[in-house]
Amino acid sequence: MMQADSGATPRERYRAQVRAEIKERAWEQIATAGASALSLNAIAKQMGMSGPALYRYFRGRDELITELVRDAYRSLADTIAAAAAKDGAGVAALAHALRDWALADPQRYFLVYGTPVPGYHAPDDITAIASEIMALLLDACAGVTADAPATPFGTHLADHRDWADGHPAPPAALHRALTFWTRLHGVLSLELAGHFTGMRFDPAQLFAAEVGALAGPPGSASSAR
Repeated sequence: MMQADSGATPRERYRAQVRAEIKERAWEQIATAGASALSLNAIAKQMGMSGPALYRYFRGRDELITELVRDAYRSLADTIAAAAAKDGAGVAALAHALRDWALADPQRYFLVYGTPVPGYHAPDDITAIASEIMALLLDACAGVTADAPATPFGTHLADHRDWADGHPAPPAALHRALTFWTRLHGVLSLELAGHFTGMRFDPAQLFAAEVGALAGPPGSASSAR
């Protein structure tokens, strides 16, 4: 539930409430038909508004999607940061925080990590929030790879740090973090899309096994293929 800003005017509070309701309706649409089918006119009809009236709150589909993506990334960044701040937290804690966040709202997960919405391009500030998440993972990986030798791919990553936003982590940590991120998202995406249904094993145990392998002794993750 959104809290009212005590310093806002009644008009500003009303506007914030309407924008929040529009986003709630948008999430309902996404859950039913996917983000590519998002329709501001349909939302306006549900809310008893005219199309032009709703466009006073969001200028178009892309602005609304940007707000939803920004909210989702901010929520995940805060979740990962909270996990990283706990005493003794390591990469496993971050991984399980990611899975819990994804399972709590699969549509939110797929909006940021699923198939791109056709014709939509996220603004740079969203990339900055995503970089916060990667920085926390790189920090955790750097703490367990201090003495690990660099692999050839890790050395390659050290010369191409754009994806890591210039993070100074050593090559072994870069390789571990990227391997960690890609493998866990692979498992999560398959689980949330229902691809493990009927396979008669517990996806939570598969995820835990992957986390265990990736969070093992230095060098184990960076040698993964």
